[in-house]
Amino acid sequence: MSKPFNVRIYALLIANHQILILREPFMGDIIWKFPGGGLEFGEGTRDCLIREFREELNLDVEVGEHFYTQDFFLQSALNAQEQILMIYYKTYPKNLDTFQLLDKEIQDFVWRNLDELTADDVSLSTDKMVVEMLRKELKRG
Repeated sequence: MSKPFNVRIYALLIANHQILILREPFMGDIIWKFPGGGLEFGEGTRDCLIREFREELNLDVEVGEHFYTQDFFLQSALNAQEQILMIYYKTYPKNLDTFQLLDKEIQDFVWRNLDELTADDVSLSTDKMVVEMLRKELKRG
């Protein structure tokens, strides 16, 4: 029996050796997370990020290399009949001058220096894993 999937595409938006983290409500809490959102039917993963950045942050981005695809089962906290799949890309702004919070759900943002980034800077467990992976990559550098 097939169950629905909710594919979420996230960006490690990097500029000037900093990474963007957003503050948004989620299930009654306020969390810190990477920018991105849900993949829409008929849309490619990279196109999803381009759309999300335009809609939420008035920003044109270049979607770079694939960074990570979640490789474990994650049940949706909002719908027990739905499985979440999270995909992360390194992403770069084309021009930060246009950056503007357009999505009213986004309460705040921070640019964290990559050298100071820790898993405590984000709230979601998969984001925390991705931070640790990015930190290891930077150390290998």
